[in-house]
Amino acid sequence: MRTIAVISKPQKPDLAPVLNELVAWIRARGIEPILDPVSGSYVQSARIVPRHEMAAEDPELAIVLGGDGTLLAAARVFAKNKVPILSVNLGSLGFLTEVRLSELFTNLEGWTCGACHIEARAMLHVDVVRDGQLFRDYEALNDIVVSKGAIARMGDFRVLLDDQLAMSFRADGVIVSTPTGSTAYNLAANGPIMSPDVDATIVTPICPHLLTIRPMVVHGDAQINLSVVGIPDQTYMTVDGQEAIEVLVGDSLLCRRSEHTVQLVRLRRDAFFDVLRQKLKWGER
Repeated sequence: MRTIAVISKPQKPDLAPVLNELVAWIRARGIEPILDPVSGSYVQSARIVPRHEMAAEDPELAIVLGGDGTLLAAARVFAKNKVPILSVNLGSLGFLTEVRLSELFTNLEGWTCGACHIEARAMLHVDVVRDGQLFRDYEALNDIVVSKGAIARMGDFRVLLDDQLAMSFRADGVIVSTPTGSTAYNLAANGPIMSPDVDATIVTPICPHLLTIRPMVVHGDAQINLSVVGIPDQTYMTVDGQEAIEVLVGDSLLCRRSEHTVQLVRLRRDAFFDVLRQKLKWGER
């Protein structure tokens, strides 16, 4: 049975009419809709599947109704299975979710007739090594961030690139970002904006206490070893701003390009700078 997955942003009851119309559209094409529990709460008589189990259903498309945060969570679910994602923006900014709600069915028709293309976005993989052993591992579409806890004191950080010391500094934290994540926390920390098709990774110190430390762009194949050599209080690593783990002195965070990519469905090509102009007034005086 062909299936399409639907994921929605929580606390959006105004989605009920759209979701019911969407479910009807999917069924009219002989496809079974599978809804996450949030979407299912707005629709009667639809099959509900927990988010983390959706990829196992092998859907041919995932429709995400929400902001960039909803898409980031969905991306980590579907990347390993290469399920294409059509993301619809319900948030206030929406760098990744370029499609407006009013354009949902136009884009779906484009996908049905083969007019859409798939844009592959690189991801990061990070291994948390503790006491010489793999402790945890994560995948991220935007970024891996290591930052201090509640006390307003800096930490001491060290970054190795391919086993060579690249920089050692005191700062509030460090961001390791994909090109996709360059317009997220990296941008707020004065890091560079990168086109999402660039084969690179960005390492951006957060408020470094050195005038000579600047964000660094490295090749996408680079192996980045980030460690905290001095911690003022609790320090955490966050994945796409959604998953968190406490980092201890002596831990090594080994970041590299993931073997998985996120497949985004696009009706238009080369829309990245259009989004920058619309969302950030890029290039305007």
